[in-house]
Amino acid sequence: MKDNTADQTLCPVARSEAVVGDRWTVLLLRELFMGSHHFEELQAQTEATPQMVATRLKKLEADGLVERRVYNKRPLRHQYHLTEKGEAFYPVLLALRAWGETWVKSQKEGRAVNFTHRICGKPAGLGPVCDSCGKPLRREDLLAKQAPKYQKEREARWEGFKASR
Repeated sequence: MKDNTADQTLCPVARSEAVVGDRWTVLLLRELFMGSHHFEELQAQTEATPQMVATRLKKLEADGLVERRVYNKRPLRHQYHLTEKGEAFYPVLLALRAWGETWVKSQKEGRAVNFTHRICGKPAGLGPVCDSCGKPLRREDLLAKQAPKYQKEREARWEGFKASR
């Protein structure tokens, strides 16, 4: 369904897809949840062109998922932060992660990120409830630890990005 017709349907899936239904948008949201707030970090970790990042961030801002905050006045620079509406996307991202870990990757690769559930102090698993205690997983109750291999992958992307500038 095209963006201009999504508001003409009652289907919540079609309307949601119009907001977050492309690869770059989902990857930008992933990065914002991982604590990246600067344009360069977002570009490096998504491997998107500057134009793609700028376009998606403007759309996310217009749709109320992201807000810009000035962190430097001269030259003018912004950070990007999730709004309440953007934070509400977290369970969707957890579901994509769980599906990807289960159906797209091999178990030999291991998990990219391991979560500990603050409530019980044990591994949280893939959600939506904690594997250890059975309570629903909420973002504020999770401690994330990147697997060393994934951390190296992210560092290599950042270094490659810096080297290309």
